[in-house]
Amino acid sequence: MDMYQNPYMALPGITPEEMGFLQQGTTDLTDEQKKYFYMAYSSKRKSSQDILIFTLIGFFGVAGIQRFVLGEVVMGLLYLFTGGFCLIGTIVDLVNHKTLATDYNRKMAYESFQMAKMSVPSTKL
Repeated sequence: MDMYQNPYMALPGITPEEMGFLQQGTTDLTDEQKKYFYMAYSSKRKSSQDILIFTLIGFFGVAGIQRFVLGEVVMGLLYLFTGGFCLIGTIVDLVNHKTLATDYNRKMAYESFQMAKMSVPSTKL
């Protein structure tokens, strides 16, 4: 596969499921909209390795950092004030770091898709 034809290959830590989701979600977009989508999505996306690192920092240091990074401020504060629910919540997040990243990335893909549809006019007839 050529990188020019599939820019999603350049995203760090992308899984086949995520790539399939992105390709399926952007089929109705024009080339300009796809470029805008890629630009918006790549700036918001979090890799599962990043979430794992933030969760490990939370395990050994300040609990809840991974939740703040994912935009879950209330959960981040709960983790912070309860020590990651006495480390049980942090351990669960260590196990589920890929799911946390996937859920967040799906939300960001939907948001980026909506932005791309609204910002760049469609020229399809």
